[in-house]
Amino acid sequence: MKLRLPLLLLMLFAPLVAQDAPKRPRITGISHAAFYVSDMAKARAFYEDFLGFQSPFSIPRKDPKEQLVWIKINDRQSVELFPGSEVSPEADRLYHIAIETDDAEGMRLYLQAKGVAVPPKTAIGKIGNKNYFVKDPNGNTVEIVEYLPDGWTMREKGKFMSDRRISTRMSHVGVMVGQLDLSMKFYGEILGFQETWRGGAGATLSWVNLRVPDGEDYVEFMLYAKAPTRDVLLTKHHICLEVEDVAKAGAILASRTLPEGSKPPDTMKTGVNGKRQINYFDPDGTRIEIMEPRTFDGKPVPPSTAPAPAPLPPYQPSVGAPPATRK
Repeated sequence: MKLRLPLLLLMLFAPLVAQDAPKRPRITGISHAAFYVSDMAKARAFYEDFLGFQSPFSIPRKDPKEQLVWIKINDRQSVELFPGSEVSPEADRLYHIAIETDDAEGMRLYLQAKGVAVPPKTAIGKIGNKNYFVKDPNGNTVEIVEYLPDGWTMREKGKFMSDRRISTRMSHVGVMVGQLDLSMKFYGEILGFQETWRGGAGATLSWVNLRVPDGEDYVEFMLYAKAPTRDVLLTKHHICLEVEDVAKAGAILASRTLPEGSKPPDTMKTGVNGKRQINYFDPDGTRIEIMEPRTFDGKPVPPSTAPAPAPLPPYQPSVGAPPATRK
């Protein structure tokens, strides 16, 4: 049987087209979460004096009294504190989350090929790392970052990691998600994250955990069935600091002075996922979850089979200057 010429050409060139399609670079972990803070001194007292972390560097802003401050968790993870004067006092505190890749430019080309809006080029930021921002389907800002050997992050490798740190790892970040199907496509199909567990606190699904494809860190989808208020955003948008013994960590923190303006922590509890945890809150109300890596009895908790909430429009994220101008 003879093949028509157009079909023959398609068969011949299809493998070449597939070879030319950009491949996804490695995504090795959660780099950081960035939050707006209303009072930098109080925020630093919470993250440094109370939680025991140190700041390896900062960048002055327009107001000399304000800085963009990095709080170092380990050599590859941090919390970024941005001056709250850059946004409305009623805005959400979460600015962005960041994932680490070993090839930021390759990731930009890959995302572009997948139809994701990306900047025209990969820039090098003020601290010497490659980075740029994209949006997920829910309006969350996601930074793509590649640590360069001569950037500030690697310059301070092995430094600014006090023995007072309550944790040495940020296991996950939590973001609000109203469009689960679209989020699964973006984080799962495009970025290659792998679902590890999902749970529900009621008749509908509440959380979905997706691990980075080339590491152990994960993003936790915080699902919602109605438009979240600002107070809900403060609680749902969070970071999780992993500790081996929550009771011991809680006792250590109880011996320290909670900064003025921070509401008292919750009591220790076992979550729906079977892991013991304590919730703390910084002076702006952002939740910091202290959690053990294993279930309290060592037995796995089966994933929920509850249906996801009906899709809702994205919540309104905080609005400030364009991300490219920030660091």
